Formats: sequence, C-alpha cells, structure tokens
Amino acid sequence: MISQTETIWNEFGQQLRAFILRRVGDKDAAADILQDVFLKIHTHIATLRNSERLRAWLYQITRNAIHDYYRRQKPQDEFSEELMAEELIVPATPETAALTELAQCVRPLLQQVPEPYREALVMSELQGLTQQEVAQRQKLSLSGAKSRVQRGREKLKKVLLDCCALDFDHRGGVVGYDACQHDCGAC
Repeated sequence: MISQTETIWNEFGQQLRAFILRRVGDKDAAADILQDVFLKIHTHIATLRNSERLRAWLYQITRNAIHDYYRRQKPQDEFSEELMAEELIVPATPETAALTELAQCVRPLLQQVPEPYREALVMSELQGLTQQEVAQRQKLSLSGAKSRVQRGREKLKKVLLDCCALDFDHRGGVVGYDACQHDCGAC
C-alpha cells in the first residue's frame, strides 16, 4: 500500500527539489531541506483540509523550510568591499542566495523612484544613516524622514514588482524571484 507521502513524493519531489535548489544553490543543502519538507508533509498531512490546495500547501511548507534554513545560517559580519563600492542593497542576513542576484537589479530600479524618496532611501539603506540623520540632512522632522523613507520603500517595491516576479514567505520576506518579466533593462 502506497502512503500519501509517497504519492506526493512521486508527483512533486523533483519539482520541489528544483524549487529549493534555485533558491539555495547548494545541492547538499537542498537535499537536507527537501528531507525536512517531506518530514513536515508526512507529519502534518492530516491538517490539509482541502486537497485541491495541496500544491499551494506543499510550496508554502517548502518556502518556510528555505526561510528556516537561511535563518539558521550565520549572519555575515561585513559586506565585501566590492558590494559596498557598488552601493548595492544587500540584506543584513542572507534570506536567500537569490537576494544577492536580485540586489543587482535594485540599483538601476532605484533611479525610477522620485528624487526626495530616492535620496532618503540611499541615505538610510545604502549609506546606513539613521532616520534621525536622514531627517537632519534633509531638513525634515524625524517623523517626516521616517515617512519619506517608508514611502520610498513602497515606491521602490512597486517598481521592483513591476519588473520581477518575487516569491515571498509567510512573513513577507523574499525567498526567490524570476527576473525581468518585461524589458525594464534593470536585470
């Protein structure tokens, strides 16, 4: 008798392995993550209420496992001089290997953000200034600077989403992407 887990393995195993490998770039790590995914599937299959949502459920478990993998990784203490020189937006902790690639798209897309927001983003996200320092340099109140940085992030996010298809985890963190859905010239 074939178990539900084995049936899922036969139908989705290779797809999930490829999905994980694209996001972590390491075959051994991908194999470990896939094993964790199927352990979770096996132990929680009874919680799936709607079998029509099986595929979405599997990919959500997989995205969460990838996120957990990166959360367990040791954060990088410093960015390389090359990345700092190019002023790329690089996350403080590596959420996914794909984020480093995606960061190369961000700088050209940042040019599409209107000026006062772009300048606030460059100061806070690329130069590492506090929002208080951004407020002082832009001659704004602290709440005005916070608002400008937040709006700049929203505008950059819209530009990025118009260009690339992003995969998010359950907390809204980026776990993968497919670059250039149209010819934006950034990626």
